[in-house]
Amino acid sequence: MRRALAFLTAFGGAAPPAPSTLSWFPFVGAAMGLALGAIWWLAGELWAAPVAAAVVVAADLALTGMLHFDGLVDSADGLLPPLERARRLDVMADPAAGAFGVGVAIVVLLLRWASIATLAPSPVLLGALWCASRLAMAQFARTVPYARPGGLASAFLQPGPRRLPVAGIMLGALLTALGAGDAVAGVIVLALSAAAVMALAVRRIGGFTGDVLGAAGMVGETAGLLAAAARW
Repeated sequence: MRRALAFLTAFGGAAPPAPSTLSWFPFVGAAMGLALGAIWWLAGELWAAPVAAAVVVAADLALTGMLHFDGLVDSADGLLPPLERARRLDVMADPAAGAFGVGVAIVVLLLRWASIATLAPSPVLLGALWCASRLAMAQFARTVPYARPGGLASAFLQPGPRRLPVAGIMLGALLTALGAGDAVAGVIVLALSAAAVMALAVRRIGGFTGDVLGAAGMVGETAGLLAAAARW
C-alpha cells in the first residue's frame, strides 16, 4: 500500500514500485476519490458550485503531484501528431509540452471542472471513479506489452500468470453500487474511454508506458464524470 501511495500520489515517501504494488492501485484510487469527495462537500458548503469544482480539480492535481496530468500531456504530444513510432517515444520522453499536449490538457481540465460543477457533491461517486481508473491502470500494466523497456514501469512487470485483482474489483463494485445510477454510468464510460486510450497507444507505439497509464486514467475519469453529469 505504501509503494502504491508513493507511486500514485505525492505521499508515501521513497518507496520503489514492485509487481505486487499493482494490487493496491484500486485501494489508493478509492482513498483518493473519497478524500476528494470530502473536499468537494466541504468546499460546497463554503462556496458556490463553480468555485467548489475548481477547488476539487486543483486538489486532485496536488494530491497526485500532477503525475497523471503530466502523463496526459506527454501522451497527447506523442500519440496524436502524425509521427513515426520511434519518434513518438522520444517526444513523450521530452519534458517540454507541445501544442497537442497543451490543447488536450486545457480541454480535460475544463470538462472535469464543468462536470463537477454540475453535480451535487458525492464522495462515493469520486471514490468509485478514481478506484476504477486505478484498477484500469493496474490491469493494463498486467496485460498490455510495455513499449519502453528499461523505463520506470518496468518495475511492475513480472513473469508468469497475471491474476485479476479480485479484491480491487470487489471494492470498485461496492463503491459503484453505493453510488447508484450516476456511478454505474460513469464507471462503464470510464472503462470504455480508458480502453480506447490504451488501444490507441498499442496501435501507435506498440504498448503502454507510464505516461499512457496516466493518460488513460485521466481521460477515463473525465469521461466518467461527463457520463455522471449527463441528463439521461
